[in-house]
Amino acid sequence: MYKSFFKPISDRVFALILLILFSLVLLLVALLIRVQMGSPVIFTQLRPTKKGKIFKIYKFRTMTDERDENGELLADEVRLRGFGKKVRNLSLDELPQLFNVLKGDISFIGPRPLLPEYLPLYSNFQKQRHDVKAGITGLAQIKGRNNISWKNKFRYDVFYAKRVSLKLDFYIFFLTIWKVLKRSDVNQDGVATAEKFKG
Repeated sequence: MYKSFFKPISDRVFALILLILFSLVLLLVALLIRVQMGSPVIFTQLRPTKKGKIFKIYKFRTMTDERDENGELLADEVRLRGFGKKVRNLSLDELPQLFNVLKGDISFIGPRPLLPEYLPLYSNFQKQRHDVKAGITGLAQIKGRNNISWKNKFRYDVFYAKRVSLKLDFYIFFLTIWKVLKRSDVNQDGVATAEKFKG
């Protein structure tokens, strides 16, 4: 009952409340990004959610568009600096995903939506992470976020997909707040976020 009825309803209600409460913060961050880095302010990218359905995720832009002499984008760690890095470290870049929750694309709690290019690389076990909607935060995030191995990320994702409950969601929610306040595990050592999954 919780997973199929109360969770999706509470997600949308809570998202609407937070969008109203954080409207000034959203506006201020958007303005500062526009001044510091220019347009676009919102970064969009296609991501898979439940059953591999593709949706467009919204995030605040945190990287510049700097390119080399061949017109290729510079490495993430070079383009992630200054104000963009502060936005990422404070997890403010995730705020626009409240619109994704309101639309029903994702949930507050669930496996993080990864890149569509990873879909063919998953094992049958790993595919089970898509038995539930993707989320803004999840079990893997509170267990190490970008500083744990892909193997462990998938293990936590599948564990959550098989055991969704109100109690587990509350546990993840409060631990997420603690992680954000501590600003821990935002980046993987040596890279701007985390290394790519290779299967």
